[in-house]
Amino acid sequence: MTEVGVPELDGAPLFLLDALPETDEVLVDGAEGRHAVDVLRLAPGERVRVGDGRGAVAEGAVVAAGAEGLRVAVTARFEVPEPDPEFVLVQALPKGDHGPLAVDLATELGVDRIVPWTAARCVTRWRDDRVAKGVAKWRAAARAAAKQSRRPRVPEVAEPMTTREVCGVLADVDLAVVLHEQARRPLSGLQIPRTGTIAVIVGPEGGLTDGEVVAFRAAGAEAVRLGPEVLRTSTAGAATLAALSMRTRWA
Repeated sequence: MTEVGVPELDGAPLFLLDALPETDEVLVDGAEGRHAVDVLRLAPGERVRVGDGRGAVAEGAVVAAGAEGLRVAVTARFEVPEPDPEFVLVQALPKGDHGPLAVDLATELGVDRIVPWTAARCVTRWRDDRVAKGVAKWRAAARAAAKQSRRPRVPEVAEPMTTREVCGVLADVDLAVVLHEQARRPLSGLQIPRTGTIAVIVGPEGGLTDGEVVAFRAAGAEAVRLGPEVLRTSTAGAATLAALSMRTRWA
């Protein structure tokens, strides 16, 4: 029987498989299994959770740990619903490893969808031959961070979008905010919806152009600031998600 809801987090590690079989015993093999056996050194009797990254979770006890991986006897199943409100992060492409870092932090703090954005002042450019590699890195970072934070749902990482395409995304959200150090209105002064979709737009190291700000505001976004400090592009999204969670999911 599958229960609907969020199981209590009690320290049990979470492993993610591409598909979660409907069997009484689940094998965690491959890289996940090696990590469980060689790094975490899990032993028979220990409690774990296994999920598919899309909300289905099986809970159980380890019955065997060895070369083939981890065998788990399932004692309960859960279907974790999609979070509400949904958080969308539109993240301008940062340089170097700051992109996966931004994804990692945002995932730990509850983001549900991540849109890589090719802003005008991005130092990094994903050319045609680098798009697939860049997206794969971000998706791997989201999956790893979901396991670390024991999130049953791995955030979706979209294909890179232009400013025009991002404006199209904003048409379907309930609140959109674009972080801008010169904005007069603080995020704390906004009325935050408790349901629906909230989008956060974070610019690149070089900042937003006037044209981008105008385009996003025309699409319905509110220009806001977090505080007197100017955060790095890799941390600004996570800080905003934490502030939003305090007024919605964590309230």
